[in-house]
Amino acid sequence: MTIDPGLPVALAVVLLLGVTVAGYVAGRIARPASPVLAMARAIGQLGVAAVVITVVVRSVLLSVLLLCVMFAVAVVTTTGRVEARGAWQWATVAMLAGLLPVVVVVLATRTIPPTGIALIPVVGIITGNTMNGHTLVCRRAFAALREEQGQYEAALSLGLTRAQAVGEVIHRRVPEALVPGLDQVRTAGLVTLPGAFIGVLLGGGTPAQAAAAQVLVLVGIMAAQTVTAVVAEDLIGRGLLLPADLRESLRP
Repeated sequence: MTIDPGLPVALAVVLLLGVTVAGYVAGRIARPASPVLAMARAIGQLGVAAVVITVVVRSVLLSVLLLCVMFAVAVVTTTGRVEARGAWQWATVAMLAGLLPVVVVVLATRTIPPTGIALIPVVGIITGNTMNGHTLVCRRAFAALREEQGQYEAALSLGLTRAQAVGEVIHRRVPEALVPGLDQVRTAGLVTLPGAFIGVLLGGGTPAQAAAAQVLVLVGIMAAQTVTAVVAEDLIGRGLLLPADLRESLRP
């Protein structure tokens, strides 16, 4: 089974976009045009991605370069979301700490072949979810540090180091950031049929092959997000991965 671009797809997209905008209007959600703009951007980006992948997928080197570009975009996106552009290098460290071990494992165990057609989708999916995990950890941690400045200062007054005082505030937020990823794993096959599963089925694979691919991707995402969260927490405690306002207010 395949889904070919054409009038049926275009009609379905327009109708579903109409439902989305109607929901915005009915719910009085701000900026009801934002889904239209987002969809237009997605169509353009996916069109370019389709052309680029068609060209680079034949070469492992070009495929790796494409994945590096995708990772760089992920870093720019997550640091923008958490308003910590100046700490992009530490966001890179946290995300690489989660992503690289997963890539090494799947290649070393020969779970996927070292080819562009295998690397781009698998590593791309894990990269995107690593970015999401990093964003959630930082947003929750930074919000807690802003809201609980008094607890941080009280911890310092008791003789705790800055890293320990920060940890008192943000440590309980880390598991919260991992909940969406854990729920995705817990409900796979019951509530949702995730992307890798559907992709293998649409590509002509058997349900067993689709399940195996999805399990690999899910556990890879879980591992990458967990390590990224732990490293990000440590970097936040050290005062390295912080937005400008918190870098000033958390001076010991």
